[in-house]
Amino acid sequence: MKADTMEAKDVMTHCVISLTPETPVAEAIARMLSQHVSGLPVIDARGQLVGIVTEGDFLRRAETHTEAPRRRWLELLLGPGRGADAYAHTHGRTVGDVMSTEVVSAHEETPISEVVRLMEEHAIKRVPVLDSNARVIGIVSRADLIGALAQYLSTTPDLEESDLGIRRKMLAEMRHQTWCPLQSVGVDVRNGVVTLKGTIFDERQRRALLVLAANVEGVKRVDDQLTWIEPMSGFVVESPQETASASQSVDANS
Repeated sequence: MKADTMEAKDVMTHCVISLTPETPVAEAIARMLSQHVSGLPVIDARGQLVGIVTEGDFLRRAETHTEAPRRRWLELLLGPGRGADAYAHTHGRTVGDVMSTEVVSAHEETPISEVVRLMEEHAIKRVPVLDSNARVIGIVSRADLIGALAQYLSTTPDLEESDLGIRRKMLAEMRHQTWCPLQSVGVDVRNGVVTLKGTIFDERQRRALLVLAANVEGVKRVDDQLTWIEPMSGFVVESPQETASASQSVDANS
């Protein structure tokens, strides 16, 4: 596929971790920190996108005494609503209190050129991707776009098509498997090397995903970067490859 025909679905991250309006602010922050992301979409009980929460929503908080100074003349000019809204934002305890409700989104078939235009026009770093039923199926961040560019620049056209074909075959197979945590696992393919990243909630899913990837024609190697989170305790276990890499780093610095 040529770069000028790429669509949101070709570059988006499928591992969309979302929040609900009822999610406590503390939990939202914990998820953002644990997943190393600066923003998350907010989805209601119907599965519809109703807002987005980013780092910027937590810059001014009562707990850190960073609220914006009150300007009484502005309240007199604009009415009490502005001050009330600011108070709810800086003191709110749920995501619904602090989220931005004016969300810029894209369709899965939106060209990436349009996604970039939306990012620039609205000065945002991420765009949720919706399907035909207006449900969130992915998200395109600046990092995803940079990754797509890096892949395009580092491969020949034929190899690019091969990598894209491998990724599509993997995602198609993952969608057919009920055990597969598609929403929390991302797939990247470069030069025939598949990188699995994201979160699993049962260690047995790791082995199955590695087998699935290895069985896709054209795959040369599988790089396991999956993190296992034990649902009951919240205990986090890094992938064996990540652990080994960290151990080698420690040995080298000893």
